[in-house]
Amino acid sequence: MRISFKTLAATVCAAALATSAQSAELRLSHQWSTKDVRHAVAEIVADEVAAADVDLDITIYPSKSLFKPREQYKPLSRGQLDMTVFPLSYAGGQRPAFNLTLMPGLVKNHDHAARLSESAFMEALQEQMAEDDVMVLVHGYLAGGFVGKEKCITSPEDVQGLQTRAAGKSFEQMLVGAGASIASMASSEIYSAMQTGVLDAANTSSSSFVSYRIFEQVACYTPASDVALWFLYQPLLMNKSTFEGLTDVQQEALLAAAAKAEAYYLEEAKKQDAASVEVFQDAGVEIAQMTAEDFAAWQDLAQETSYKAFVDSVPDGQELLDMALAVE
Repeated sequence: MRISFKTLAATVCAAALATSAQSAELRLSHQWSTKDVRHAVAEIVADEVAAADVDLDITIYPSKSLFKPREQYKPLSRGQLDMTVFPLSYAGGQRPAFNLTLMPGLVKNHDHAARLSESAFMEALQEQMAEDDVMVLVHGYLAGGFVGKEKCITSPEDVQGLQTRAAGKSFEQMLVGAGASIASMASSEIYSAMQTGVLDAANTSSSSFVSYRIFEQVACYTPASDVALWFLYQPLLMNKSTFEGLTDVQQEALLAAAAKAEAYYLEEAKKQDAASVEVFQDAGVEIAQMTAEDFAAWQDLAQETSYKAFVDSVPDGQELLDMALAVE
């Protein structure tokens, strides 16, 4: 049987279209340097998917090269961005419930954070994300501490009168209750703000303190240790419709890659705190420790400020807070 050139061309064209329909290119954005643990999480997902050979390519745009740090959630929800590693509290303006993912004293340690990620509390937040066409691929919390430009920060009294940066609304409310003034900015902007005298103190994750070289600008560092006041949920998110538009094989490869990245994220998060202390010590920065009494004072202040404001301003806020507090 002879096959005409016209028939052959049509067959090749149809095959090419079928391949094109199954292949996909995704853009993943984040604000951190390529040395940061959150970039490593993104790389694991991209590399594992590439190794699965399912016609799915993920291009990573680090160091806020594609979108500004706080402006990634809306593009993600609109399908203008496919994936992002993102501190969820940055979207607290759109979804006030997300502010609960950076609530002082709510998370006890990294294992507790992992249990929160698998709880009914997180399911409730994911329902809200789904309404924005957003889903979680990789759960992850990072701990953090305080830095002071000229002094150590361990108790609420230490921030009185200082211009201070906090990552989210709840921490800002607590710090204002302690007598601090607030300068809101992404963690990627702390270095220049310290350098130019805009900031006297700041808190962020242990990883960000290192990757942004904040040790070059401060006199004292109070790291997360036996007590960690600061825990922030920073998942790898994906546009839900984009995920659902992938083939079954591509979805399976992406979920398998995400599971591997999540396990790495948890173990690496535990190492970040101690590793950051070494970096600051090597840079000649004084290391301060928050005592159990200091931690209790911050918690009491948070109850009066952050917790109360959250419950008063967020629909079902008390229910969400109770769900989080119920996780042992």
